[in-house]
Amino acid sequence: TEIYMTLIAEVLARGGDVLYLVPEIALSSQLIERLEMVFGSRVTAYHSKLSVRRRSEGFLRLAASDGGELVIGARSALFLPLRHLQLVIVDEEHDSSYKQSEPNPRYNGRDTAIMLAALSGAKAVLGSATPSLESYANHLSGKYAYTHLTERYGGVELPEIVISDTTRSVKRNERKRHFNKLLLDAIAERLERGEQVILFQNRRGYSPYMECPTCGFSARCPHCNVTLSVHQQRGRMVCHYCGYNEPIQRFCPNCKTSELKPMGFGTERVEEAISELFPEARVLRLDGDTATSGTAYNRIIGAFARHEADILVGTQIVSKGLDFAGVTLIGILNGDNLLASPDFRAEERAWQLIMQVAGRAGRRNKRGEVIIQTAEPQHSVYAMVGDYEQVASKLLAERKQFRYPPFVRIVKILMRSNDKDNLVKSSLQLGEQLRNRFGGRVLGPVAPLIDRVRGEYRVELMLKVEVEASFSRARAILREEIARLREDKTYRNIAIICDVDIL
Repeated sequence: TEIYMTLIAEVLARGGDVLYLVPEIALSSQLIERLEMVFGSRVTAYHSKLSVRRRSEGFLRLAASDGGELVIGARSALFLPLRHLQLVIVDEEHDSSYKQSEPNPRYNGRDTAIMLAALSGAKAVLGSATPSLESYANHLSGKYAYTHLTERYGGVELPEIVISDTTRSVKRNERKRHFNKLLLDAIAERLERGEQVILFQNRRGYSPYMECPTCGFSARCPHCNVTLSVHQQRGRMVCHYCGYNEPIQRFCPNCKTSELKPMGFGTERVEEAISELFPEARVLRLDGDTATSGTAYNRIIGAFARHEADILVGTQIVSKGLDFAGVTLIGILNGDNLLASPDFRAEERAWQLIMQVAGRAGRRNKRGEVIIQTAEPQHSVYAMVGDYEQVASKLLAERKQFRYPPFVRIVKILMRSNDKDNLVKSSLQLGEQLRNRFGGRVLGPVAPLIDRVRGEYRVELMLKVEVEASFSRARAILREEIARLREDKTYRNIAIICDVDIL
């Protein structure tokens, strides 16, 4: 942030405009306050949470400006009329929030920012403690310059990373609720010293689902092929895809013999458990259920920053752009669920998230500690925590071997329909047409992990295009084949969505 401010001051002094992009504007209140302290009224925040009137006023004012403007915003700020743009900053450039997937236009804010800078003759700065593999590959090829900051601001040491074996703790009877003894002892030590703790669990709610121990029944959404997540405080089971909800069921409606048991745990259950284990501790929770607005988010963050709470339980919201002087311990409660994802980016994202969360610890004069609970302590991701170049080299080698980005560009072709049989027929037909043109570059059709959302069935195909090949030619062929499929009246009601460079 200090480097960004120096660059911004230089550009504003010569009358240029600056565009400062952040992944989620609601999570950047601390950053906006700091910028306003330095640059005053020249700071303009722009994001979708503002009223239409405020956005319109901001747009018109910038359009008439003679320069010297600093705009901080989410990806939509890319389309503001900055006529004297000289610097574009993309903070946390690795963050998947920069990718818009729904609705159109589907674009990556980071890549669009780089193109905007090129068209405007401006400089572009991408910042991250855990750069995306795409950006790192651009550095290796000589396309991007690379600056490596080898020390933290103020000379603070990086936190110590400790791996805690969950399986071993269970065998030794050293696990209480969702916590290994190692983590509980560390929390008790921090509370005794008057320091603060952040507990990270990347799943909101009380429990991911309820299950009958007798017959295996679990409550599911009638519109989506997912289980209903339990939200204990609301007394509801909720679908996180379509919003359907119903009262929590206590007894199995299938066998009518057993009480349903909550399986797994989310942040709400962690909050309950840690409050029982440390009744003297003041606990706050920060997730999608408590940070329902910018005001609610700021209230929680402000209270924790003022040390009105000792423990903060949260989802990945707590990993983004927060600076708490009193935090010296981070507990990652389930490292395994970060890795257990059927996605070629799973290891990259897990490593990034661990490092981003770890970065919240020990940001002042005391070295922080990060304890990661996992049943796979030997996993290579944990062995490489803290060594970006090692993990990047390993993952890039795997991506090259199996033909994934950044060595190919991926187009995901999503087909949706209420008619399952017709959807399957049309996807097989399109898959055959595309294979006739692209050969082995086409994968699928397959049902995605969530194959029904809001009553619509879903099927996916994937097209891989080598970076050396002509992507415009591939795009033209894809358009031709989709148009040819639509010539068949049977398939005209099938929704076909192409998403390029998926994240």
